[in-house]
Amino acid sequence: MTELILDSDSFIPSPTVSAIHLGPLTVHFYALCIMAGIAVAVWLGSRRWADRGGDAGQVLDICLWAVPAGIVGGRIYHVVTDPELYFVPGANPWNAFAIWDGGLGIWGAIALGCFGAWIGCRRSNVSLIAFLDAVAPGVLFAQALGRWGNWFNNELYGDPTTLPWKLQIHQMDYATGSALTNASGAPVVLGYFQPTFLYESLWCVAVGFLILYLDRRFSLGAGSVFALYVAGYTAGRFAFELMRSDYANLILGLRVNTWVAALIFLAGAAGFVLLFRRGRSVALPDGARIDAGVDADEQPPSSGLRPKQESAPREHADAE
Repeated sequence: MTELILDSDSFIPSPTVSAIHLGPLTVHFYALCIMAGIAVAVWLGSRRWADRGGDAGQVLDICLWAVPAGIVGGRIYHVVTDPELYFVPGANPWNAFAIWDGGLGIWGAIALGCFGAWIGCRRSNVSLIAFLDAVAPGVLFAQALGRWGNWFNNELYGDPTTLPWKLQIHQMDYATGSALTNASGAPVVLGYFQPTFLYESLWCVAVGFLILYLDRRFSLGAGSVFALYVAGYTAGRFAFELMRSDYANLILGLRVNTWVAALIFLAGAAGFVLLFRRGRSVALPDGARIDAGVDADEQPPSSGLRPKQESAPREHADAE
């Protein structure tokens, strides 16, 4: 899988194979990482949804709408922001559909994924806001696992470095799913770079556990969990975008995703402050309400849920 170099320098090796061929079927490790992340997000989201008084099975039902929409949205964002990779003379426009080669923009994935979740929530007659709060930590862990697909593809790296944890990058042939080789048959090594994929993966794990702790300690809710996810993730993404050296379009000397991360961070941070201070409650599918912005010690002793008032109309649950 990896090339071994016998020298005194330490480094993180990268795979020389990004896919395996099972007869006519090609299995890309990038796709497997994404699928593993989705499974973790659904599992954790289901547990959190059930803890809030909902039916755990509803999370999977909603994700059947949200996940495909998120994948489509992520690919659209990537293609729109990097059109020269697909729509210039000499490029193959059909590669815009080759999602297995990498290229999913998280911003498009979250935006269209939320739209898919809205459809699923409407069909299940539950609150979109409550659903987003329940699945937000799991989405972070999913992103952490998904970044390892970039490791298999030998992509998403930073500047050249001599640090002990430098990342070895090979020149890959995505048509075959293997690294190109030199005259002696050894994989071609492009160099050693900052492992920004690893930094982002570890950051997502750290923010995910932080949100789980804060939500348990303060009983966050009513959109503030999701807002905290947005702010926490984009804070790290802004820093990692500044470190990356792979190709990207620029605006005023900065990568497009750097600007996007900064703007979304400001929106997420402002949203968290406002929603946490308001301490609203959101209707859940069984007619209970979850209180937000209240210390856990002040919650009812059973589950933190209180009966929903009959005067609150069901159809306004998403807008609460």
